[in-house]
Amino acid sequence: MDEETAAMLDYVRAALQGSGAHGFDHTLRVVGLCETLGARESADMTILIPAAVFHDIARPVEEETGVPHEEEGARMAAAYLESIHYPADRIPAIVHAVRAHRYSSGIAPETLEARVLSDADNLDAMGAVGIARTFMQAGAQHNGIPDAADHIRAKLLNLKDLMYTESAREIAGRRHALLLAFLAALDDEVNPLPRSA
Repeated sequence: MDEETAAMLDYVRAALQGSGAHGFDHTLRVVGLCETLGARESADMTILIPAAVFHDIARPVEEETGVPHEEEGARMAAAYLESIHYPADRIPAIVHAVRAHRYSSGIAPETLEARVLSDADNLDAMGAVGIARTFMQAGAQHNGIPDAADHIRAKLLNLKDLMYTESAREIAGRRHALLLAFLAALDDEVNPLPRSA
């Protein structure tokens, strides 16, 4: 990792202290997924990696003010990148990727880098990590197992069909299968069959 990216990560880490299921560990996983997917899809890493680093920086702001984190995060990313004299021709594409990454934003990712970031963010909501994050979020909201399972069914099972890149679709297939297996096991344990006499 180069010094510039490390400095960006330090800046984002300071902003994301104590933000739960969307904490800095999530950012690191999304950056890692972007490195993998971006290499396979021949994305421009000078756009993709900064967008991945900054994609959730404004989660705490959204929790406090209600301002959508993708909008405030795009503004914060642009301000930071301008302050370090990042190449000006890259910043608009980074801002677009941050604005378009969110599952529910309604903004279509129009570039390869924005599509890869969207895929990486959605992949981190699937599989074993997605299950763990769902239960972390449910606990933080004082909800229980049924609420978490409902979230998996209502949102996470839809993510496989929202992948933009072939590389992400391959990973999503495996993670989707794990979600289904988990839900089946959970149903068996929560609603066991009556014992035979």
